[in-house]
Amino acid sequence: MSITKTDQQYIWHPFTQMKTAKEAIAIVRAQGSLLFDENNKSYIDAISSWWVNLHGHAHPYIRQRLDEQHQKLAHIMFAGFTHESATVLCKELTTVLPKNQAKFFFSGDGSSAVEIALKMAIQYWRNKGIKKQKILALDGGYHGETFGAMSAGAKSIFSAHFQDYLFEVTHLPFPTNENCLIELEKQLQSGEVAAFIFEPLVQGASGMRMYQSPMLDKMIALCKKYQTLTIADEVMTGFGRTGTYFACNQLQQEVDFMCLSKGLSGGTLPISLTTCAQDIYNSFLGDDMSTAFLHGHSYTGNALGCAAAIASLELLKKEDCQNRIKEIANNHHQFTPKLSSYPFIKDIRQTGTILAIELQSYNSSYTSSIKDDMYAYFMEKGINLRPLGNVLYILPPYCITDAELNHIYDSILSFFESLK
Repeated sequence: MSITKTDQQYIWHPFTQMKTAKEAIAIVRAQGSLLFDENNKSYIDAISSWWVNLHGHAHPYIRQRLDEQHQKLAHIMFAGFTHESATVLCKELTTVLPKNQAKFFFSGDGSSAVEIALKMAIQYWRNKGIKKQKILALDGGYHGETFGAMSAGAKSIFSAHFQDYLFEVTHLPFPTNENCLIELEKQLQSGEVAAFIFEPLVQGASGMRMYQSPMLDKMIALCKKYQTLTIADEVMTGFGRTGTYFACNQLQQEVDFMCLSKGLSGGTLPISLTTCAQDIYNSFLGDDMSTAFLHGHSYTGNALGCAAAIASLELLKKEDCQNRIKEIANNHHQFTPKLSSYPFIKDIRQTGTILAIELQSYNSSYTSSIKDDMYAYFMEKGINLRPLGNVLYILPPYCITDAELNHIYDSILSFFESLK
């Protein structure tokens, strides 16, 4: 039986209506920016396998470091034990994170990293004996699929069945003008806000919506004024996607928490981190367990995941990778004028290596039919592009070649020509 047929017999896929879904394409190997199916057809991984892959598939250096780690230690419990790879990873991350990020809490995925930050923010105030329990977030945000993360995210098809079980979160207007600042200060003046969570500069799942760092700086400054904690969800924006190591590197203000995952291991193994400032950590110290952060996962601090993350960070810091990030951003910038003649394009936006093209004449929801049409068209062309509703976007691994990018660009133009 083929992989695809066996899959149909046993597997339940994410974000999929299994009754109407087409057969899943079986990928048997991957190399660099290419995926290969059972018939040896190749697909350019133009969205980095849901934004996780930085340096390409089967990268030899990451594979080498994984093998070296596995020969020494694969995993140990992380309560009462530690290991070298965890300590090295955290130390190396301090060289690229904002200077105030001092402590690191491990978990396994982006949703968990967000959940941990929310729990820490709430308990921070309780440990101080201060009643602050309200959470603020941005309209259109997406923070994951666990209950706290869903609560912080915008109401959507993803959370519709669970609304009665989510805790209350106040959502502020998307920060395109001063209205967001006015509403933010109004909420902060109550003195009840524990934390404000946001995706810095780019909202991923809601359609790669983008806003500017000066506005976010003003929002963070307001939170500091009213003694409210800030949580930057950098699960997607981290590790070079916005042109800097982290979107927060483009800010003047410093946040209290950062949530990291996806690109952390270079797309190799599931691992995530919640980082925080020293004073956050200090508030959990005490003479008994009542103030401790009683949270953990079986695979917390997994040694293999840490080794992959160290290797990925080393590659990211190399001059050729940093140059390639700039080149990809420049290629996107040079391509966008070619889209100006299509009247059905509502908006074109770019931050770093992320390019998004929004179509205006179609349903903008996740269930938009144009999404399926675009996906099928590009897969036929040998390109893995998975639109977000009516938003077509490119978020490639940094190893992608100019020839591969040009094939993506040409295919996008061909698709738009077919819509005329």
